[in-house]
Amino acid sequence: MLSNQQAHKHLKSISVIWISLLAYPRLGMAQARSSFFGSVPTGQASGTTLELSLKDAFARALKYNLGAIESGENTRAAQAVRLRNLNALLPNLSARLGGELEQINLKALGFNPHFPGVSIPTLVGPFGVADARAYISQEIYNRSDIANWKSAAESEKASRYSYQSDRNLVVLTAGNAYLQVIADEATVDSIRAQVKTAQTLYTNDVDLNKTGVIASIDLLRARVELQNQQQRLIAAQNHLAIDKLALGRVIGLPRGQAFHLTDSVPYVPLEGMTLDQALQQAYLARPDYLSAKAQVRAAELTRQGVSAENYPSLSTNANFGDIGSPNFGTSHETFSVAVTLNVPIFQGSRVRADRLQAESTLARRKAELADLEGRIDDDVRTAFFNLTSSSDLVDVAKSNVDFANQTLAQAEDRFAAGVADNLEVVQAQESVASANQSYIASLYSYNLAKVSLAVALGVAEQSAIQYLGMR
Repeated sequence: MLSNQQAHKHLKSISVIWISLLAYPRLGMAQARSSFFGSVPTGQASGTTLELSLKDAFARALKYNLGAIESGENTRAAQAVRLRNLNALLPNLSARLGGELEQINLKALGFNPHFPGVSIPTLVGPFGVADARAYISQEIYNRSDIANWKSAAESEKASRYSYQSDRNLVVLTAGNAYLQVIADEATVDSIRAQVKTAQTLYTNDVDLNKTGVIASIDLLRARVELQNQQQRLIAAQNHLAIDKLALGRVIGLPRGQAFHLTDSVPYVPLEGMTLDQALQQAYLARPDYLSAKAQVRAAELTRQGVSAENYPSLSTNANFGDIGSPNFGTSHETFSVAVTLNVPIFQGSRVRADRLQAESTLARRKAELADLEGRIDDDVRTAFFNLTSSSDLVDVAKSNVDFANQTLAQAEDRFAAGVADNLEVVQAQESVASANQSYIASLYSYNLAKVSLAVALGVAEQSAIQYLGMR
């Protein structure tokens, strides 16, 4: 059985393991801790205690969690890349209105004729020119630009799926922090009850020692047990305060805001889903899997765009305007239209280098997709194993609590009857404390396993509340 401090460390290790396993491959744990464990605190702390439900915690985390915010901005950046690539396919239209006053020195331009008896001036002007003109240029057909635009569109789609995937991870992080505080509060309540029991036993032992019924060592043993429980209570209250700070950070509560959890998230069995159904749903719904498939498609289009750099392209440039001298009073319409066919003949090694890089990226994306397919299978199966195991642990731990309480009651009766000293009572108290902590840890593990299963299926944002048996 676990001591109180060991149980708390066990809860911490469970949360870190779950989040590190379910954090998607582009996120290392250092980055995950700096992003998904942070937030943008919003608002001013009120003088009252905030009532915080699990649903409220999820809503705040999805809005203010730093990981969600950064992922959303990554999606906007991907949209900008797509628009930039689209710009190469759109017409470029501009207009210009200008006026010039010129005087030209023909001699300086190399025109200096000499004819006998004829005087030819070498200065022309000054004269004015007014011009109003519209310009348009358009890539009529460029296979490479078209492929690059389609690739950028697929990359944007992948980024949107990644954003959904990150929101699932935000739900996992916030849910873990909320469940951790629930477990801490249960630990504090349990230890507080143990302190009360130890205090009662110690008070009784003081009276018995005064009347000479028990020895001083029994009184000292009871005193040590009371102080042990008091120390555990102090440590548990400190852990609770720290974990509440962590929860506030994850969901973006105002700095210094006091809050109270309104949901206890009791044990509710998760039924109605088989492993085969879960695997099928994961491959259909997991955003990171859909994102990886979009990244493969984007890499394929990029490779096509690189190959098309050797293809001919067709473009046009045109202008239409009104020009006159010295002003628009004597102007005439003029225009120019040009169509250009560009045929690449030799571009050095640039295209070959681009092709090698594109093929390398495509091979890497395909390998990542294949790996993710296997990891999804592993994630779902692992989530099912952990769910089943933690459910069994809850049943065993709950039964163990009942047995430990019965053992304590019998030890107290034996001590009161003078059959045994209070060593049995102290040992029974320790058994009750360990059994309670094991039950709290197993219940926390079970509820976290349900949220983790929702993440493994790609539906945490939509179904985490339902999986936890909440409304």
